[in-house]
Amino acid sequence: MPSRTCDANPLLNALREHTRDSHKALEARLPFFAPSFDTAAYRRLLEAYYGFHAPLQEQLHDYQGPERSKIPTLRRDLQALGLTQTDVEALPICQALPVIDGPPAALGVMYVLEGSTLGGQVLKRAMAERLGLDAENGCAFLDVYGPLTGSHWRSFLERLAHASVFPADQAVTVKAAVDTFRLFERWLAHCGVLLAR
Repeated sequence: MPSRTCDANPLLNALREHTRDSHKALEARLPFFAPSFDTAAYRRLLEAYYGFHAPLQEQLHDYQGPERSKIPTLRRDLQALGLTQTDVEALPICQALPVIDGPPAALGVMYVLEGSTLGGQVLKRAMAERLGLDAENGCAFLDVYGPLTGSHWRSFLERLAHASVFPADQAVTVKAAVDTFRLFERWLAHCGVLLAR
């Protein structure tokens, strides 16, 4: 049942409406449930995730607290999957990122990144069943906030609810979210880790 916070949050509603197609398009191409998906494919996917998330989280540094940084966990997962610290540092990094030039754009990017932590709960269980992976051997990123997932999401919704009400600012937030989905899908496709359309 939707919470009253969601019902009274026009920016959240706009974000959901305008990113729905991009979100579905990306979700349909992620290979987590493909029959051939194995631990090696999972590692390649996480490497590609790192290439997008690492520079993006660096740009978000001034707009979110350190408790929302997912990069340390992603690094630990990659090392648990066999990469050295040097290997991680040498991974390709995405150069085509959504523009974060102020709080409205940062909120749009965060909407995508924070929202993905909810979907990560489903993926975490699937990877445990299919690949035998958990937080200790390479799957902590999918449950990056652990028991704080719900409270972190609710606090983000509160932030959206108190964001600028100016239409121009809200348009920037929505555009940043759409761009994040679009550029993330493009990057993963470039890395060769997505399913064909």
